[in-house]
Amino acid sequence: MPSPAPAETFRALHDRPDRSEPLVLPNVWDAVSARAFAAAGFPALATSSSAVAAVLGHEDGGHTPADEMFAAVTRIIRSVDVPVTVDIESGYGLPAAEVAERLLAAGAVGCNLEDTDHSAKKLRDAREQAAFLADFTAAAGGRLVLNARIDTFLHGDRDAAAAVERARLYAEAGAEVVYPILAPAGLLSEIAGAVAVPLNALYLPGGPAPAELGRLGAARVTFGGGLHDRATAALTDIARSVAQP
Repeated sequence: MPSPAPAETFRALHDRPDRSEPLVLPNVWDAVSARAFAAAGFPALATSSSAVAAVLGHEDGGHTPADEMFAAVTRIIRSVDVPVTVDIESGYGLPAAEVAERLLAAGAVGCNLEDTDHSAKKLRDAREQAAFLADFTAAAGGRLVLNARIDTFLHGDRDAAAAVERARLYAEAGAEVVYPILAPAGLLSEIAGAVAVPLNALYLPGGPAPAELGRLGAARVTFGGGLHDRATAALTDIARSVAQP
């Protein structure tokens, strides 16, 4: 029997018979960090757009040139033997089909696509975003697991209803995971219960541990740029120790 396709392997990792054991995906930023987390035993990895942007000398929020981002994630993916899903922000202004094609060429098994319009600095219309996601999933043809990021909480809407409305639209468009970033932990169960696809939750320092996020409804947990922030803080301490006379 042939081995399952990479996306199928990654897709299967979202199945969780034990709610306290969500899929934990460390967010990496270069080949060194990717190899470190893969060697630690994580079955799959995610990239962080903010962390990769920082390594490349750019600000987060759509400022990284697409060619630089795709080159960076390609290096990350080829450096490890585990599946890698890519944070590709809102697609850097590229057509949905081209985003899918370039991710496949890089060797990715999935991606995040967010619904913030960075040029306008506001949420994109939900139905326009759903149409974009539908074009993406059609081009991907099942070869990429789409995580649709929902930015309502990021833009100050504290109501679960707005996130649920977008989550349902995006799932209908083909998203296999939805990601209401910065959703309060107390709302995760409500959102997860209202949507038919797995929920991605963001781990925040001082917040619920991944196991608790899983019990609250998250099928997968990511860290955003948090791990890179910790690594940068450690490197800053090293630099200061070396600089001391």
